[in-house]
Amino acid sequence: MSDLVVKRLPAESGTSGWEALSKRTIPLHTLDDDISADWLIIGGGFGGLSAARRLSQLRPGDKVVLLEAGEIAKGTAGRNSGYMIDVPHNLSSGEYSVASESVTRTEIAQNRFAISFAADAAAEYGMSERTFDPSGKINAAATERGMTLNANYGRSLKAIGEEHRFLDAGEMREITGSSYYQGGLYTPGAVMIQPADYIRGFAEGLALKADIFEHSPVLKLQRLGGVWKAVSRNGSVTAPKVILGVNGHIEDFGHFRGRLMHIFTYAAMTAPFTAKSTGKDRWALLPADPMGATVRKITSGGSSRIVIRTRFTYDWTVQVGEKRLAGIAAEQRTSLDARFPDLKDVPFEYVWAGRLCLSRNHVPAFGEIEEGLYSACCENGLGTVKSTLAGVMAADLATGTRSDMLDKFSDQPEPARLPPEPLAWLGINAVIRLQELRAGREG
Repeated sequence: MSDLVVKRLPAESGTSGWEALSKRTIPLHTLDDDISADWLIIGGGFGGLSAARRLSQLRPGDKVVLLEAGEIAKGTAGRNSGYMIDVPHNLSSGEYSVASESVTRTEIAQNRFAISFAADAAAEYGMSERTFDPSGKINAAATERGMTLNANYGRSLKAIGEEHRFLDAGEMREITGSSYYQGGLYTPGAVMIQPADYIRGFAEGLALKADIFEHSPVLKLQRLGGVWKAVSRNGSVTAPKVILGVNGHIEDFGHFRGRLMHIFTYAAMTAPFTAKSTGKDRWALLPADPMGATVRKITSGGSSRIVIRTRFTYDWTVQVGEKRLAGIAAEQRTSLDARFPDLKDVPFEYVWAGRLCLSRNHVPAFGEIEEGLYSACCENGLGTVKSTLAGVMAADLATGTRSDMLDKFSDQPEPARLPPEPLAWLGINAVIRLQELRAGREG
């Protein structure tokens, strides 16, 4: 008998601008009864929702229940920067592409599989281009070091025949309206999403095929008589098979403890503005240095906003306070003003934090971890794509649906162990801060 009490639940910091701009169109349901199902999915983010959709395709007659601890799109899935990236994007490294050509090709194929799955869902569920925009992305360089990193990245892409194009300072100024950048590297395969709209649209599209309960955290998970029982505040779900799409919170379910890095990133969104020198209506910039600033511009109804994401911290407690949010927002203000002096009178309207989960060896926490219990966790800094892939692969694994994609995804080592706390906290945060300082004006 497995019997686990879940004592730590997700806690969010600040209000995500993406969620604040998103509109919910279906009623919220909580679990208020004891029910049974063929499948239970825990977690309503990219991984859990993708697993639910895949199960609806593979087992259309089965009953699928999904439990979300908070509210769809208000958690981590609705707080990211909204990049679905096909080419390598390893935040654990000082550069995005460091693996061998064969490993890189496999990663790109997996990323594109996930993006294709997401694109099919976006089309089926009627998402607009503002929610799911296959526009590509730009790695923006503000320094000579950034230009060198882009050049190295371009050589890696060229070696495997991947389409890309270098942009000069003039082209970057035309796109962004800013003279801050020396150049850029454009790749066409990325999709820009409005993450809260995407997650809500996905959940709403699934509503006829799966029972989704929100504000229904799993407080206890136990295996009795060959089935799993998840106990929430006011009800329970019994099912023979369970898929966990809870990212770093997999540790709170008793698995992969001491192997996962809980990294927070921080973002701010401006109030709406008009008639400012910020270039085209929509653009999306990743930093040439992975530890730099991610910047996006969105426009709707004649007014625009800019979202900036900077700074990383490691917090094994899986929560951060308002004081830290305010301090980092002040740093983000300096970063934004350096790029766009015309926006100095435009305040931040929303400031928030979001979580990443990384492993030291850049592998997921994936597989059948107990009989009938499957993990689709640890997205390694690219949750939009990696969690989508893990959710689909977990559904395939649990249903016995074999494929070359699943074989390759399953053939990975376990996440490597971290040093004990507080050594991990001290060491990881020291490395992060040194890398951020090295990034300089890229941040």
